[in-house]
Amino acid sequence: MPGRVNRLRRTRSDGGWAFHCGRPSAVGQTGRGREPAAPRGSRRLDAAGAPPASFRHPARLLQGGASAMKFALHFGNNTFPDAAGAARLARLAEAAGFDSVFAVDHVVLPETYESVYPYAAGGRLPGSQFSAMPDPLIWMAFAAAATTRLRFMTGVIILPLRNPLVLAKQVATLDAMSGGRIELGIGVGWLAEEFAALGVPFAERGRRADEYVAAMRALWREDNARFAGRFVAFEGMTCTPKPVARSVPIIVGGHSEAAARRAGRLGDGFFPSIGAQMDTMPLLDLVRRSAEAAGRDPAAIEILAGCPGALPGSGQDPLAAVEERRRRGIGRVVLPVHAFLPDLEESLPRFGERVIRACAA
Repeated sequence: MPGRVNRLRRTRSDGGWAFHCGRPSAVGQTGRGREPAAPRGSRRLDAAGAPPASFRHPARLLQGGASAMKFALHFGNNTFPDAAGAARLARLAEAAGFDSVFAVDHVVLPETYESVYPYAAGGRLPGSQFSAMPDPLIWMAFAAAATTRLRFMTGVIILPLRNPLVLAKQVATLDAMSGGRIELGIGVGWLAEEFAALGVPFAERGRRADEYVAAMRALWREDNARFAGRFVAFEGMTCTPKPVARSVPIIVGGHSEAAARRAGRLGDGFFPSIGAQMDTMPLLDLVRRSAEAAGRDPAAIEILAGCPGALPGSGQDPLAAVEERRRRGIGRVVLPVHAFLPDLEESLPRFGERVIRACAA
């Protein structure tokens, strides 16, 4: 309506912030402990916020198809937190034939905590809270500017801790300016003390994440977008620039059954942590079953996983290890960048020649 003034307001919902734009709506009307109401938008969101059928993950492997295995490097931003190191890593990874580099996320880290880190046997986060960990999106923007082909992914961003409207804007801008080379890896977090510091209820983080995904996709797809949920609501809102493909691949990270179900319902991919000491095959089966239950094609969901046998110094045949992952339906092998230290100028090109190019032949 001409002359209408959109209103932005922020309210408290169950102890956490809920963000609302445009026409006021009832916050928390779905009730504590219930799933959020189905979002509404200028177009109906598929499968509770799943990517539209017309969207094709630009980097995914068609399961069982002829596409070559892809390779990614993890822990880019906390291994190379400075500007020179970020550019060096990105250029070397691109030249070696890697598909992507991942950046990890924590907004703050406490001096002490009782939460259990799920990806290490001792339950403690490796390193110190004083170790440098640049914001993943800003680090990715800097590294993307040093490259032309390499893709970048948050691996993973703690989605419930972010304002979804701001994050949608940041990710879309980065994708547009990099030429469509961004993926958003998401997780719900494990560190309750970090949630407390940011004023976000820890117990409801899963529902909040599901809703945020749907809200961001509404903003990416549509102009004058609408969304109504328990934690976020807006009407008649336009967010520009749009991502290159009018969406950004969302890769769901995590080692739990809840994460696998989330990936099946609404993810473009699934990334069980490369540090998880567990058999991931039951989770992969759950992803596929959840996709089928949501009316989605399981083959449209890229599966990412670690591959210890491909690492330098593993003593195993890296090509055989990668082939074993391929047979399991893995589309992208994710390797920790620190395994290639200290001499990246030698180790990354050698891996590219002996493994990446050999797998593509």
